[in-house]
Amino acid sequence: MARPLALTLALTLPVLLAGCVGGSPPAPRPVRTATTWNPPAAPDSRMCLANLSQKYANFTPLPDQYYGAGCSAVGAVRIASLRSDGGMLQISNLGPVTCPLANTLSGWARFGVDRAARAILGSPLARIETMGSYACRTVAGTSRLSAHASANAVDVSGFVLADGRRITVLRDWNSENPQIRAFIATIRTSACKRFGTVLSPEYNAAHRDHFHLEVGGGRPFCQ
Repeated sequence: MARPLALTLALTLPVLLAGCVGGSPPAPRPVRTATTWNPPAAPDSRMCLANLSQKYANFTPLPDQYYGAGCSAVGAVRIASLRSDGGMLQISNLGPVTCPLANTLSGWARFGVDRAARAILGSPLARIETMGSYACRTVAGTSRLSAHASANAVDVSGFVLADGRRITVLRDWNSENPQIRAFIATIRTSACKRFGTVLSPEYNAAHRDHFHLEVGGGRPFCQ
């Protein structure tokens, strides 16, 4: 009896061990590709979005985008409206902007532009008109990427007041109306205190119709 039992164990033991050692291979883990997965927001990004929410801006966070040639929109949002002292400010033709740019733009729109419009022109601000934000391009006449190529700049061209008046950089930079000139000068000065780079018609002819407002970069530059 002992010999058949030993033979049975000899035959079955390798099978049992094979079940323990090899077994069924584990299910493969899903592979996340760069086009379908975004890493969790970094703490500074979360804080930036929280600050923007506290400003009562109406915005949508956007997935990170890499377009090649060094162009990208990372940590960007799309703004639908901004907050003023008395309500909401509309903003037109604005594409993706980075969260730091959105926060700076929000503060300038409320405390710089809207309050200047009320104090100097006697009417609240209703809408800010822009010529866009993100654009994969270089600085004119150079091979250096523009801040627009990383969604860190916006070009502001005009302002519509609640009483229906429309003020544009192109038409009103040298307005004959002293109040409008004072308004334009005041909001440009306010922008220079907030943004890293501000370019106006005073800088060159390429900016005759808008303010270029940019965050980041090196030393502050305002002209």
